[in-house]
Amino acid sequence: MSLPEGLATPALMVDVDVLDRNIRRMAEASLSQGFALRPHAKTHKCLQIADRQLLAGARGLSVATISEAEAFARGGVDDLFIAFPVWPDADKARRLRRLADEVALRVGAESVEGVQRLGDAVRGSARPVEVLVEVDSGNHRTGVPPGSAGEVGKAAMDAGLAVAGVFTFPGHGYGHDAQARERAARDEERALSEAARTLRDLGLDIQVVSGGSTPTVGRWQPGPVNELRPGVYVFNDATQLALGSCGADDLALAAAATVISVPAPDRFVLDVGSKVLGADASPWVTGHGYLPRFPQATVGGLWEHHAVVGLPAGVEGPRLGSVVAVVPNHVCTPVNLADELVVVQGREVVDRWPVAARGANT
Repeated sequence: MSLPEGLATPALMVDVDVLDRNIRRMAEASLSQGFALRPHAKTHKCLQIADRQLLAGARGLSVATISEAEAFARGGVDDLFIAFPVWPDADKARRLRRLADEVALRVGAESVEGVQRLGDAVRGSARPVEVLVEVDSGNHRTGVPPGSAGEVGKAAMDAGLAVAGVFTFPGHGYGHDAQARERAARDEERALSEAARTLRDLGLDIQVVSGGSTPTVGRWQPGPVNELRPGVYVFNDATQLALGSCGADDLALAAAATVISVPAPDRFVLDVGSKVLGADASPWVTGHGYLPRFPQATVGGLWEHHAVVGLPAGVEGPRLGSVVAVVPNHVCTPVNLADELVVVQGREVVDRWPVAARGANT
């Protein structure tokens, strides 16, 4: 990534040419293989990027929270899936009802009690709210066993909700060995196929069988799955690079940081810390980020506003006062910490995009 002159640091930069290429490539690959694409916008939280994804052919957006959905609805996105088992308290019930009046809304669910509360929350809304039953395909976070999807689906029907399908998150595709992505993709297919069959046995017209994350998208095979929800692919990050999900030329986002100290030949210190990069560790990445200009370097120490970077013997580091790029381990957290993304093309700043859903965590 080229670094513009005179950029105040630290700052999150987005290379718009790489971003657009990533968006176009994912859209073309998904659609050409028969998958609808509903990208997860929790990665970028940005209206300008959402517009690019929709223009490239995405059918709508996935989000993680009601407040993310509200932010994108205000920005004109009218087809949203809250890919999370929402538990509606009184406030969330009111907000869901307003959203259902404004946009085509889908909500994740994984319990009988949850769909009962959801049915009460949105009863009488201007548009029907659709439910996707969440299935555990091996990540062991949320989601019912595939064979139990029918229980949740029936409860949703009884609560007056439309059951549109099933979904899962293949988080175990981020596993420690090179075959994890392949195994996770096959696990998704088996789990989603069984869950969809269970719901269809109840007489439900299941239209959506939704899976996919950035590591597993390229591993999908034609079959029961018809929708993908990757998110990180728009930017990629140090973990995706280490996993082999992308190459160094596919990294669209990095933090610009200034060298503020060179205490020894084998290390230097940057003015970027966990409040910009996030504190995510990764089993695939040594340290707290990746420096494209210094790929052998290790961000070994991370404080709130400092990053200490170690260098192997014989590798010359940057000069005091110079600016370098640091690619975060996990891109979603840094974006959620930023007010804006500095958009660069070549060595020029061409725009600044607000992070419209920044801090939208409820």
